Amino acid sequence: MNQQTVIVGTGPLSPADVVAVARDGARVDLAPEALAAMAGSRAVVDALVDDGTPHYGVSTGFGALATRHIPLDQRTRLQRSLIRSHAASSGAEVDREVVRGLMLGRLSTLATGRTGVRPLVASTYAALLNAGITPVVGEYGSLGCSGDLAPLSHVALALMGEGQVRDRAGHLVEAAEALAEAGIAPVELREKEGLALINGTDGMLGMLVLAAADLHRLLTTADLAAAMSVEGLLGTDAVFAEDLHALRPHPGQLASAANIRALLAGSPLLADQFTSETGRHRFTRVQDAYSLRCAPQVHGAARATLAHADAVAAIELGSAIDNPVITPDGRIESNGNFHGAPVGYVLDFLAIAVADVASMSERRTDRFLDTSRSHGLNAFLAHDPGVDSGHMIAQYTQAGIVSELKRLAAPASVDSIPSSAMQEDHVSMGWAAGLKLRRAVDGLTRVLAIEILTAARALDMRGGGAGTGAVGRSSAPITAVRARLRQDVEGPGTDRYLAPEIEAARRLVDDGSLLAAARRAVPGSLQ
Repeated sequence: MNQQTVIVGTGPLSPADVVAVARDGARVDLAPEALAAMAGSRAVVDALVDDGTPHYGVSTGFGALATRHIPLDQRTRLQRSLIRSHAASSGAEVDREVVRGLMLGRLSTLATGRTGVRPLVASTYAALLNAGITPVVGEYGSLGCSGDLAPLSHVALALMGEGQVRDRAGHLVEAAEALAEAGIAPVELREKEGLALINGTDGMLGMLVLAAADLHRLLTTADLAAAMSVEGLLGTDAVFAEDLHALRPHPGQLASAANIRALLAGSPLLADQFTSETGRHRFTRVQDAYSLRCAPQVHGAARATLAHADAVAAIELGSAIDNPVITPDGRIESNGNFHGAPVGYVLDFLAIAVADVASMSERRTDRFLDTSRSHGLNAFLAHDPGVDSGHMIAQYTQAGIVSELKRLAAPASVDSIPSSAMQEDHVSMGWAAGLKLRRAVDGLTRVLAIEILTAARALDMRGGGAGTGAVGRSSAPITAVRARLRQDVEGPGTDRYLAPEIEAARRLVDDGSLLAAARRAVPGSLQ
C-alpha cells in the first residue's frame, strides 16, 4: 500500500492526488478546516428540518417526485430508500481504480462544506477508502446528469453497511462484513445526506484524471515510437528542425518536434543518409511519408487536446458539485452544476485524439513490412520470407485495434435520453464517454507497443546489436530503448510465438520502462 497521505479539504485536489489514492492506494485524511466547514453547513440543514417550507432533498422527494412533501418521521427512510433504489447499476464490474477515484472526488466535494452532510459521513467515507473497501459498481447506470447517480449510490449503500464490496485483498464480500472487519460503523443517513452522496460528476472526472495521467506518458511514448520508425525506415530528421516548427508554433507541436529531435540526435543511421563531403542526401527521396514527417503536428494536436482536458479537470477538482448546495451565506439553493457536459466533452475529445495518434502509429508500422517502402528490409521483417511471416500479423492486430479506436471516437456526449418522467430531459452521457476513453487508452498502449517492437526488430536487422548495450547504429536514447526491450523480448530470428512478445512490449510501454530508458539517455530533454 502507498504510504503517502492525501489531505482532503485544504483546497483543490491535484491530479497526482487522484492517481495516488485511486491507483496506488494512498491514505486520505480530512483537514480540520473541512470538518469545521461541514459542521457549519450541517447546522443550516438542521435549522430547515421543521420550518414548514419545502426544501429539495431535505423535506421532499427526488427528481420528478420533488413535489411530494415528506413528513419528519419518514425522512430517514427517505434517504435510505433513495440510496437503495438508485444503486441500480448493471453489467461488468468497473475497475477498482475507477471506484476509488469516484470516492475521492465525492469526498472532496463533501469536504467543501457546501453539501450539508455531517462530518461523520465524510469521516466514514474516508475510512472506507483507507480500509481498501471498494464497493462493486456495474458499468451501466449513469447518464452523467444529476451526477453519476448509480455508481455513487453503490458507494453510499456500502456506507450504510449494505450491498457487496471488494476488500483490500480483492475478495467479494458483503459490505456489512467488510465494515465490521475494518471496525467501521455503518452510517444512518439523515436529511439531505443521501442526495449529497450521489449528486456529482465524480466517476467521469476520476476516469478523466486517470486517462490524462496515462496520456501524458503515452504521447511522449508516441514521439519515441515515431523517432524509432524514422530511424528504422532511413528517414530524415531535417523536417523536425526547430526553425521549421517555429513557423507554426503550436505548443504541443513544438514539444513533440523537440522530443523527436532529442531522440534522433547523433544517430549514425541518419548520418549515413548524407555524404560527408557535400552534406547532400545519398538517396533520391525528397520527402518522407506523412506518417513520419507530420508526427509532431498530429502528436502536438493531441497534446493540445490533453492540455484542454487538464484545464477542465483542474476546475472540476476544485468544485463543489451538489444539488441543492449550501451557499457560503447560508442559503440552500437548487442548481444545475451536476450536469456532466464539461467533462463529457473532453472525454470524447481525447478519444478522437487517441484514435488519430494510434492510426498514424499503425501506418508507420505498416511501412516496415512492405518491401516497396521499407528501403532494404526483408518482407514483413521475416527471417526467411515465405517460410517465416515475421510481423505480418502483428500489423493485423494493430489494424484491428485502430479500427475499434475509430468506433470509440464516436462521441457519447452528443446523445441524450430523457429520464425521470422528463424532469431530467437532457443528460451528458459522460460516464459512458469515460468508460470508452479507458478502453481507447488501453488500445493506444498496445498499438504503440507493436510499433516499437517492429521498429526495434527492423533496427536490429539493419545491424547494430542493441541487445549488447552497444551504441550500434542508433542514437543513444533509441539504443537504450532497444536494449531495455531486449531484456524481455528476443531479437530477430525465425518465427516464434508472437503474442507473449507483444504483451511484454505492452507492459514496458504501460509501466513507462521504455520511456524511462530513453529519458536516462537524454536527461531533461523529453517533454
